[in-house]
Amino acid sequence: MALVKLSFEHRVAFLTLTAPPLNILSLALMRELNQLLDELGRRPANTFQAIVLAAAPECTAFSTGISIEDHQPSTAYQTLQEFHTIYRNLRTLGKPVVGIVRGQAFGMGCELVAYCDFVIAVTTATFGQPEIRLGLYPPTASILLPRIIGWRRAMRMVLLSEVLDAAEAQRVGLVDYVVPPEQLLAKTEELLAILQSWSAPVLESARRALHTAYFHDVEAAMAAVEDQYLNQLMNYTDVQEGLRAFREKRKPIWQHH
Repeated sequence: MALVKLSFEHRVAFLTLTAPPLNILSLALMRELNQLLDELGRRPANTFQAIVLAAAPECTAFSTGISIEDHQPSTAYQTLQEFHTIYRNLRTLGKPVVGIVRGQAFGMGCELVAYCDFVIAVTTATFGQPEIRLGLYPPTASILLPRIIGWRRAMRMVLLSEVLDAAEAQRVGLVDYVVPPEQLLAKTEELLAILQSWSAPVLESARRALHTAYFHDVEAAMAAVEDQYLNQLMNYTDVQEGLRAFREKRKPIWQHH
């Protein structure tokens, strides 16, 4: 069964996460997503004008983040590489990416939201980076969130594990539009109609210019954060305790080393 589905409608590519109920970002799901992004990259540039990233209706969350089973010292490198490849693929494609969020966007799910150029959320959506509770930190959020929502709010999300409701996420700039569930389709269609009304190559060029100017140092930051995450953090005893405690559904007992 597919974990991600690709469909097209009115020159829009829809990438739908189909791993109910929580769309946990396993290595298998991320690989499927990257395979579909590669497929989009092989299509003629004029066959689609925007990308929509959303969860299937049967899912209760946009995504609650990484699979703990896939995030051990032996697989952490693969996990980070696969996830950062999603960012690189979306950037290379050059098409505006619209994220549609229902339910929770936590951990890497929240970071996936940060990859999007526009975000529409329902009023009940929530956003958070709970990694520190597990003895981890979110490497991608450490790079992107300060640029998107500001330094101090990013610090509170990462270091204090603050959760944002949809209204607050909109206020700080992580979300563009907040609508009741019954208006989600109409708002999505309205935004896509605007994007589709422009020249496709001009729209793509404008997006590339904005990304180049604003995120020009992200690749260097990713390399530095990956090195710290894999070669320092993953060697801490507390990391293994945090992951073990999560699996055993108990509070971690930190050793502070």
